[in-house]
Amino acid sequence: MITATIPATRLDWRLAPAAVAVWLATLLGLLVAWWLATAIGALASVIGLWVLCGRRGPRDPPGRWLRLGVGVSLLACGCAAAVGTTVRLREAAHDPLRSPAARGASGAFRVELTERPRPVVSPGFGGRQGGVQAVVLPARMRHAPVDGRAVPSDGEVLLIAPVDGWSRLLPGQDVEVQAVLAPAKPGGLTVAVLRVRGPPHVLSEPAVWQRVAQVLRSGLRETSGVLDLEAAGLLPALVVGDTDTVPRHVIEQFRVAGMAHLLAVSGANLAIVCVAVLLLLRAVRVGPRGSAVGAGLALVGFVVLAGPEPSVLRAGVMGGVGLLALAIGRERAALPALSAAVILLVLHDPDMAVSFGFALSTLATAGLVLLAPRWADALAGHGVPRGVAEALAVPAAAHLVTAPVVAGMSGRVSMIAVLANLLAAPVVPLATVLGVLAAVLAPVAPWLAEPLVRLAGPEVSWLLLVASNAARVPGAAIDWPSGWWGGLLLLAIIVVLLVALRRRRTRVIIELGLTAVLVVVIPVRVIAPGWPPPGWAMVACDVGQGDAVVLATAEPGRAVVVDTGPEPGPVDDCLDRLGVDSVPLVVLSHLHADHIGGLAAVLAGRAVGAVAVGRARVPDWAWREVFGDASRAGVPVVQLARGQRLAWPGLAIDVLGPGPAEVVPRAGADGTEINNGSLVIRALTPAGRVLLTGDIELAAQADLLTARADLSADVLKVPHHGSRYSAPEFLDATRARIAVVSVGAGNRYGHPSPVTLGALVRRGAQVLRTDTNGDTAIIPTRTGPGAVSRGPP
Repeated sequence: MITATIPATRLDWRLAPAAVAVWLATLLGLLVAWWLATAIGALASVIGLWVLCGRRGPRDPPGRWLRLGVGVSLLACGCAAAVGTTVRLREAAHDPLRSPAARGASGAFRVELTERPRPVVSPGFGGRQGGVQAVVLPARMRHAPVDGRAVPSDGEVLLIAPVDGWSRLLPGQDVEVQAVLAPAKPGGLTVAVLRVRGPPHVLSEPAVWQRVAQVLRSGLRETSGVLDLEAAGLLPALVVGDTDTVPRHVIEQFRVAGMAHLLAVSGANLAIVCVAVLLLLRAVRVGPRGSAVGAGLALVGFVVLAGPEPSVLRAGVMGGVGLLALAIGRERAALPALSAAVILLVLHDPDMAVSFGFALSTLATAGLVLLAPRWADALAGHGVPRGVAEALAVPAAAHLVTAPVVAGMSGRVSMIAVLANLLAAPVVPLATVLGVLAAVLAPVAPWLAEPLVRLAGPEVSWLLLVASNAARVPGAAIDWPSGWWGGLLLLAIIVVLLVALRRRRTRVIIELGLTAVLVVVIPVRVIAPGWPPPGWAMVACDVGQGDAVVLATAEPGRAVVVDTGPEPGPVDDCLDRLGVDSVPLVVLSHLHADHIGGLAAVLAGRAVGAVAVGRARVPDWAWREVFGDASRAGVPVVQLARGQRLAWPGLAIDVLGPGPAEVVPRAGADGTEINNGSLVIRALTPAGRVLLTGDIELAAQADLLTARADLSADVLKVPHHGSRYSAPEFLDATRARIAVVSVGAGNRYGHPSPVTLGALVRRGAQVLRTDTNGDTAIIPTRTGPGAVSRGPP
């Protein structure tokens, strides 16, 4: 073999330049202009010819083999990129369907689905329920009649469709849809977006193996129901990447902890399954060839189970690379295998070149097979036990090489990821293997699958515990510029640090700097952080287009929460920043999605006394959601009414409305009626009187004025996100010095209204907005309440 002549201490770089050339040509061809693929491919071919024909170069056999490999691979792959990739990119760029999409044409289209439906999670607002209301389905156009004629297109399209009727479709099915065309996002092969409004008209059935895989996945999801809610959702995600039933606050915790990769199928999943099969076959004395065949069959079976979509195929190739490196000799065999995988995948599917998932898989695999062994050897050379050294090196290498991509993708850098993944790693293989076995057995022997799921329960619960606690660590994730420039900035910093660490003098300086951070900066951030300000009495959390207010008691870590915003993540983060772990009462002013969406996150991991609501029980879905979340957490639901007073040390709450004579919103009530049914409460705090108004509009404000309720307050939470429905008489009655508007940046509702803001300013109020000021705290001062803002994210 050619590689036999290369010393084991040297890396085999022969395919690496070709892989970089193919990836770069496709990347720039998609992001900038299709002809760049031709230019870069041609340049790579010329360089390959120069390497092959050049007279200068190494004369020793290993050097000649290296030059031959580099030259041939660059020449061949450059031609493939310049011709094959360019043709596909040009066809997509000039697809005839782009013109009808630009003008918003509509029609009945026939498409072939290429991937499983992916859920789209959206925050709720008003009476519109949050969560998964739509799915996206990549497909290929088969027949496109527009304006009475067929458009000759077989390009890739993206369907955005309702959940009902679409969520259970499978790849390979032909479907006819009534849809409106829209332009596709640039930077990919997708030529148009189809906005679907009705149910699908299914024209063909999926392949048998697709149906079998769906039955297995459904069986795992149903069998996992024997576990607690969070664990039942996490196990299918861990095994086959099925996140449909994972609570949103759990997904957010995994992201902050740097463990989100566990929620998607990756090369690690396949490697775990294949290694388990290898170990089992070797234990029963099956030979190397038989073991390899068995592991290969397991790999194919797992790909079928998870679904042979681009992300899974990518994971299969990357998992195969890891196994090959494990079997043949780690880094010397891994680099050409990884390079070949990149070349084949990008040439097969050019969209891989701009996929964050592809970049993460490639970089993580490279880090694991190239950096981790070297770092483990270095640690072992300094006296660290081999097992501990490898356990530290693997997550550190994976996190380091993927950090720039994650930062560019999410706008944050996890500072706790290495430790969190180190704690999670021991249980992942066992949970994965047990989950796969349960999925295989669930349709035929559920009585055997259930014990396997229960055995996986402690491992899954451990992962939940690690993610939850890691996400709560102060400074667990820091904000970072998102997009390409943010990723490149972090990459440059990492490269500079790695180069500097190779020099003894700079290494000492860096070590001293890190020591200072550990000894001084982190304790200061934890013990005396910049947020929240000392003595805070109230905080309006920046939760986007919704409300979430926290009222402090005199007991540290204990606070009352009024409304929970539209999503779990923001209110959970806000409470974590405030150090709130005990909530004697959660008050939901009314049952609109932007006020109840984060309830599950508030209830998770905190001691909650009760959930309080008004008399209204509409919308019906919202009441079921609130009651269900509270019941699962073992928290009672109580009803508040005008005239009640609730008190804790340092805090008292008076319920001012709605009154008993006011009409209770019932089934079929519109948004205005539900808004006017909001609880109105006045909080007595060390900073003064705080009036919390929910979303009351003109009618409810008039009722309060008619009833001569004492509306005077030092701080006003402006009704309904600062909408124009605030009566001047109501604002006059409050006489507030500070007005806080809880509103989402760039919302489509026109909130806050310039009319309302102007009215508040003319009355002498200091106006603060969560969309521009971020979390906003009210603190006591010598002259009355003061305001401190955390700043926008």
